Amino acid sequence: MGCFQSKTAHLSSPDDPSSLPPVNKPESANEEEGDQENQVPAFKEFGLNELRKATNGFSSEYIVSESGEKGPNVVYRGKLDNNRLVAIKRFSKQSWPDAQQFVAEAAGVGKLRHQRLVNLIGCCAEGEERLLVAEYMSNDTLSKHLFHWEKQPLPWEMRVRVAYNIALALDHCNSENWKIYHDLNAYRVLFNEDGDPCLSSFGLMKNSRDGKSYSTNLAYTPPEFLRTVNWCYFCKREAESGNHLLPWCPLSFALDLIRGKNVLLLMDSSLEGQYANEDATKLVELASKCLQSEARDRPDTKFLLNAVAPLPKQKELASSVLMGLPKNTVVPPTMLSPLGKACAKMDLTAVHDILLKMGYKDDEGAENELSFQEWTQQVQDMLNTKKFGDIAFRDKDYKSAIEYYSKLVVTMSVPSATVFARRAFSYLMNGQAELALRDAMQAQVCIPEWPTAFYLQALALSKLGMETDAQDMLNDGAAFEAKKQNSWRS
Repeated sequence: MGCFQSKTAHLSSPDDPSSLPPVNKPESANEEEGDQENQVPAFKEFGLNELRKATNGFSSEYIVSESGEKGPNVVYRGKLDNNRLVAIKRFSKQSWPDAQQFVAEAAGVGKLRHQRLVNLIGCCAEGEERLLVAEYMSNDTLSKHLFHWEKQPLPWEMRVRVAYNIALALDHCNSENWKIYHDLNAYRVLFNEDGDPCLSSFGLMKNSRDGKSYSTNLAYTPPEFLRTVNWCYFCKREAESGNHLLPWCPLSFALDLIRGKNVLLLMDSSLEGQYANEDATKLVELASKCLQSEARDRPDTKFLLNAVAPLPKQKELASSVLMGLPKNTVVPPTMLSPLGKACAKMDLTAVHDILLKMGYKDDEGAENELSFQEWTQQVQDMLNTKKFGDIAFRDKDYKSAIEYYSKLVVTMSVPSATVFARRAFSYLMNGQAELALRDAMQAQVCIPEWPTAFYLQALALSKLGMETDAQDMLNDGAAFEAKKQNSWRS
């Protein structure tokens, strides 16, 4: 259901679900839950300049998702000054004309804190801008893992784990008197860096011109909620656009799809052999109850929680293992070279100084080729271009450095890893992280085991918000650094 509304009278249940441990952690993890929740920063109001800086001026490269015509509601990936990754939702200018009302609504949602929520940590209301800031989830949405998977379908154990954890989140919202969750669908469920499912806090936030109602996707709306819809508005929009906008009744349609069907016909064929038939039957029956047209016939959050709690069976396995996520091994700082440490700390000034001191000493092939052909006018021009590029790089004139190095890349008979590395850093300082990543990869092609190329890729990936991949690159750079040192000792 898209808009979840729980009833105030709870159905009786044999157990108290709030005492159940998270399904992907041992029971002792309960003692740490409070500490983990305390690590979420307190809700605050951000300045517009701070969020503009975090998203590189709301760059299109930082967009995570868009919704609506021409993307009036856009979610960006951002990095704050303390290196915390965040998701920033930017509303259309027509939404929330009353800034105080917007901040008050956001602050209310911001009081909610739970392990299974994508917690809201701030907002911004300056001029016509209305922005929400939440924790960043690095492993995509449930929709992608269900319908657009590339490596493997989401296993049954992970699917029932999602159901349990989202029921936990909804029950917590209900206990804090947030009884309506807007537009509950597979895009509202996201996975954190550990692969654990979390429910987006954006779905608790109203989004309308009057600030009093939910601008919902009507395909996910209970019938009683549709009774409050302004049908004249939809008729007018249909007449203006020529498109059919009036919603059909999704609950009865979905109920018709599963009523009387054999459970096996309803199951994803990729899950064959992963589940017990009685568990699948229980879920189908629970779905039928959730799709009843009358609110009084649908279960509340406590009932849902007790119904899905017994379904996960492999509680000892981490979600990252079930989802097949790459293992994120952190390299001890002592194993990194000065360049690796500077890249890990995002200390761009130190990176620039180290690249200057390194010069072209690791790039002897390109230097020898230049020296051998130095007598030709073409190569002399090439050397001058390189010289001007190096001067611009030294003086931190990165725009000119990009220009000179680009000319050099086209004319050189032997590619230079150092030129690609310097142009990569220049792109990075010019706010072009994707081009920086491309050049750092080209430097690796020139010298396959060159640690500098891996460290610069880590820097670019971190700028793009791809922290797991950035850590992998640091790992690889450190490994080749160690290999190089060992060969010298030998």
